[in-house]
Amino acid sequence: MNESSPHALAVLLEDDPDAAAALAVQLRVLGVETRYCRHSHHLVGEVLAKSPQLVVMGLAFGEQDGIAMLRRLAECRYRGRVLLLSGVERKVARIAERLGEALGLNMLPSLDKPMRLGELRERLEGLEGEASPGPAEIRPPFFHQDELERAFDRQELILHYQPQFDLASRRLSGVEALVRWNHPEAGLLVPGDFLPLLTPAQSRLLTRRVLQLAMTDAGRWREAGLNLSLSMNVTPDDLLCPELVALVREGWHSAGGAPLVLEITETASMEDELLGSEVAARLHLTGLEVSVDDFGVGFSSLARLQLLPISELKVDRSFVSRLHEDLQDAAIVEAVALLGRRLGIRVVAEGVEDLACLAALEHYGCTHVQGFGLARPMPSEGIMALAHGESPLTPSWGRSSADSSCK
Repeated sequence: MNESSPHALAVLLEDDPDAAAALAVQLRVLGVETRYCRHSHHLVGEVLAKSPQLVVMGLAFGEQDGIAMLRRLAECRYRGRVLLLSGVERKVARIAERLGEALGLNMLPSLDKPMRLGELRERLEGLEGEASPGPAEIRPPFFHQDELERAFDRQELILHYQPQFDLASRRLSGVEALVRWNHPEAGLLVPGDFLPLLTPAQSRLLTRRVLQLAMTDAGRWREAGLNLSLSMNVTPDDLLCPELVALVREGWHSAGGAPLVLEITETASMEDELLGSEVAARLHLTGLEVSVDDFGVGFSSLARLQLLPISELKVDRSFVSRLHEDLQDAAIVEAVALLGRRLGIRVVAEGVEDLACLAALEHYGCTHVQGFGLARPMPSEGIMALAHGESPLTPSWGRSSADSSCK
């Protein structure tokens, strides 16, 4: 931000006047004018009256805590940014951040007390010059069921692939199939834009479509001498569908037996554990593999490991992304990697954006990595070029211990 005259407005809620005054000075240096509130009911009034670009507030103050205030801001349809001054245990601050995001608020990473100017500047990057946010508009769903039906008929649903790398060999070892909607007007859409709108029948049709496209690409890679493992996501409904076994077997053999991994999202429910286990067991007997995706963010992790023939765990990106900053996240990644070693299964770290964490991941025992810092999802043609080019896992990132790379 430009350190000049104020161009943006922040409303500050803090019960400590000294801390509030210090923060107001820092914001002023960063070009942000401040309106100070000492009581929670004043904050709502200021937000409604002034429509500030930023709300800064502590989590613990007065009779109404900061988490309750997040709900009040969401009820007001506040569209600006929200910065929390934690001053509390990191777990509590993370809960508040996730709640704010779930409520539709534009949450910035929280700031510990005492505040440092450099950290504050980093949080507020791009705030200067933003228009004051008005009330959020309530829009109807952008897509309709008939559009989704046409998308299947016109073959607008395509695949991109997230590359996965082996930490031991430093080479591309596999890909994860990710569906995209090549919408004729809106452009390339990610799953979150349309998957929630699918009917159960469309969801099953999509699984079939993804499998067919992925197997076709895998067969093409295999003919070119590239043998990669292929991962694809399946829902609990997919896993509970007995015909999945026949469908996967057919596609798997047509692709020449390319290594296929079916990923089950850990947070997804499975009403009939026995039937799901039966399908997973039959797939395993066929020679296919089952992976638990987003491991560590659900509530049935160990039960799944006991019930299903798991070959792989994927550590959720929320732990990997904060490896340097949070010792508890680092401890969780290390524990999952140790669990994988003891069970004799692969451990994949998702969401790698900073290559500096690779040494720690290898030290902990993770076997594979993927993330935007290594390679972004790409069409099938890009996978061939990536496989024959220089690996992003070059020796330059080193093999230093976790002590030096994850402080």
